[in-house]
Amino acid sequence: MSDEQATHEIPEPDADLVARVEETSPEQTAREIATLRERVEKLEADLETSEDEREELESKLTRKQADFQNFKKRQQKKTEQARERATEDLVERLVDVRDNLVRALDQEGEIRDGVETTLRQFDEVLDAENVDPIEPDAGTELDPQRHEVLMRVESDVPEGTVADLHRPGYEMAGKVLRAAQVTVAE
Repeated sequence: MSDEQATHEIPEPDADLVARVEETSPEQTAREIATLRERVEKLEADLETSEDEREELESKLTRKQADFQNFKKRQQKKTEQARERATEDLVERLVDVRDNLVRALDQEGEIRDGVETTLRQFDEVLDAENVDPIEPDAGTELDPQRHEVLMRVESDVPEGTVADLHRPGYEMAGKVLRAAQVTVAE
């Protein structure tokens, strides 16, 4: 008995198969066995080819997954760098505003004109960055996303609406950066 036969149990012969072999000539049975051996060899070769192709595809998939992970890491790093640099231009322009404030404070006497000019410059920088002020008028419906209530006060405006603006808020690209501080009518 060969090693291969020792490791595989030989199944009991099918009764129909035994009857068929008994009815056919030995030459015909030998031809069928030879044909079956050829088919088995072909199937084994096809199986081996399929397994090789599967291994190759798995290897390619693993490489693609690694490439994708590396791509994600590179993109994340680029995004972080872009985020860090995104405010660089803004800071450069704000530094100019700060310098003008320092110069205004160094002036003797009336500094109001210099401060007004600097405030205008500062507002222009915010406008260029698409930063919009949140400055609700008295009587405006209260919006908890955009308004921070400091206190409730007696007022001529309808109850539950903004009575007065204490400090403006700001929003950028639809996101509230700082809520406006308001008082609300009782």
